[in-house]
Amino acid sequence: MNSTTDWISIFETFKKLNVVVVGDAMIDAYMWGNINRQSPEAPIPIVEVEKHEQRLGGAANVAINLKSLGANPTLCSVIGNDKSLFLQLMSKHGLSIDGILCEDRKTTTKTRIIAKNKHQLRVDEEDVFPIQIEEKFIENTCQLMTKSDAIIFQDYNKGVLTPKVIKTLISHAKKNNIITLVDPKKSHFWLYKGVNLFKPNLRELQEQCSNSIDIHSVDKLSQEITKQRQKLNAHHFLLTLSEHGVFIQTDHEDHLIPAFNRNIVDVSGAGDCVIATATCALACGLSVKEIGLISNLAGGLACERVGVNPIEKIQLLKEAIRLV
Repeated sequence: MNSTTDWISIFETFKKLNVVVVGDAMIDAYMWGNINRQSPEAPIPIVEVEKHEQRLGGAANVAINLKSLGANPTLCSVIGNDKSLFLQLMSKHGLSIDGILCEDRKTTTKTRIIAKNKHQLRVDEEDVFPIQIEEKFIENTCQLMTKSDAIIFQDYNKGVLTPKVIKTLISHAKKNNIITLVDPKKSHFWLYKGVNLFKPNLRELQEQCSNSIDIHSVDKLSQEITKQRQKLNAHHFLLTLSEHGVFIQTDHEDHLIPAFNRNIVDVSGAGDCVIATATCALACGLSVKEIGLISNLAGGLACERVGVNPIEKIQLLKEAIRLV
């Protein structure tokens, strides 16, 4: 990659991409307020709520990020019978509901209480048992994958991505030459064999290693990632390192890409921005280093605002031209 990279043309190419996002969708709810006093009942602050807000979260937020980048996402997930708010939010963002199935469970809702420009508390309401309509979900998702360029497995351990769902959809994608990308969680880490890009964060990778990972030694980091990547038979391994940037590796090359200087306010949703951007970059045929650079940049930009927010395409493009 060099300074002549035509980011404008690359970003225009995103519009041609059809991407399926399969995984745990949820609602991110917010209670915004102020803290002016402590509770007389316990040593805790009292948040005086001024505003309530609901947004799409989880795999649905990845779909929003893809749409913000210009791609055409299809979200495939299973939500609860308490579906009305979720479907309203999907409609608000112009997202297709063809991949959304319902069953007797709670739609995961994460409520964040925010005051003084930071999280004070998060309350989760959810069911995390494996989906009951597994076969129906697989069949519906396979049908929607027909014209896809890529599929993202967005795993939050909430029950949608069962072992059978994972193995069947990866196999179907391979048979149809569809690019596969994974944002994993601990439980199913080793089920995602043979994918095109595997994107854990440092904590998720550390949970799988018997020894601590020294992120300050590029050689040791490279050796550990090589071991895990080969075990997974993944072509690309994109490790997010929070304030230290990202490390991306294939059989032939690896790159440690430091984080750009940012005013970090909130890391919520940064991983969703990274996987969405990496998907577009990989599907458009960008180089290994370019994939790492633009994904790293997107994740950093996401951290500059409170709450889970989608990528701002124009801002990302301007920053790519200026910094990358």
